[in-house]
Amino acid sequence: MTYIRELKGWPQFIWDSAALAAELGAVRHRQGKHLGRMEALGFELRTEASLESLTSEVVNSWAIEGEVLDSDEVRSSIASRLGLETAGLPTVGREVDGVVTMMLDATRNFREPLTAERLFNWHGALFPTGRNALGKLVVGDWRTAEAGAMQVVSGAIGKPRIHFEAPTASRLESEMKAFLEWINSLSPIDPVLKAGIAHLWFLTIHPFEDGNGRIARAICDLALSRADGVEDRFCSLSAQIEVERKQYYEQLESSQSGSLDITAWLHWFLGCLDRAIARADETLASVLHKAHVWDRLHRHPVNERQRTVLNRLLDGFDGHLSTSKYAKLAKCSTDTALRDMQDLFNRGVLVRNPGGGRSTSYRLADPDSIRKE
Repeated sequence: MTYIRELKGWPQFIWDSAALAAELGAVRHRQGKHLGRMEALGFELRTEASLESLTSEVVNSWAIEGEVLDSDEVRSSIASRLGLETAGLPTVGREVDGVVTMMLDATRNFREPLTAERLFNWHGALFPTGRNALGKLVVGDWRTAEAGAMQVVSGAIGKPRIHFEAPTASRLESEMKAFLEWINSLSPIDPVLKAGIAHLWFLTIHPFEDGNGRIARAICDLALSRADGVEDRFCSLSAQIEVERKQYYEQLESSQSGSLDITAWLHWFLGCLDRAIARADETLASVLHKAHVWDRLHRHPVNERQRTVLNRLLDGFDGHLSTSKYAKLAKCSTDTALRDMQDLFNRGVLVRNPGGGRSTSYRLADPDSIRKE
């Protein structure tokens, strides 16, 4: 099999601008409308929406690789860095904090040049112990010849299917020098298209022993932040890629073993981004719902325990709320939990579910039914 990085002319990609024009225009239009809606929200709600999107981006970027991160831990790390409330959220571990460090550097410092040193720092943040699930690896540097051929493989042991093989380690310095010069340069290429090209190009080089997919998506977020011109992310591309994971890998494999014409890849990328922006409206609806609840409670504020638990419910707490769950979330006694919940029930904030006795549980009321005192 011949890979694109072996073709004469690599890495001079080509694409059919006319074939992509309508789709690119539609994405840019939807992108502009969404950013306009976010600008109209005000600082606090924009920050809350960014928290939701960044949490989704980090969690889903790992899910694409088959790895699970605790979303509450990710939310806690991002919230603390954005100056938002973290009460009731778990303590953050070293691994998650490193992941968040990379993502926030990519999105909030998008104006800074992307350098080899910056990528090495990101890689080190992903693997703070210098190991992955398979053992020790080179961290904070390009992969070495000792690591062997870098292949993307699937299938049973003994019957591997090779989807792609990256350039040899001896080529990495020159390959990455060309990539970094290009991504930092001013060019007539639309910045959204540039994000799609950067994603494919970096993954084709595959410069690290591990973490290439996650770093590629962080680079894509950096490029998309440059396209938007704002530090906050209000859209999670990785969440949409996770939904379309099968097509994502199929498109990558097809593009990396095809010609230097990447029109098909950019067509898929633009469509995926468009669907991600459409999904971002759901995030906006969730943020507005949360704001509506707090607006209804504004005249008679809740205590800190109640605020902690209500925020967890509004952030998508799994299951219904019982006295024991409340006590655990608020770090209080069950008697205190019962009094707090009864107060919220009397004010119409909580609704009692069918059943009673030890199985009594509650759920959040619709914001409009909460009495404004």
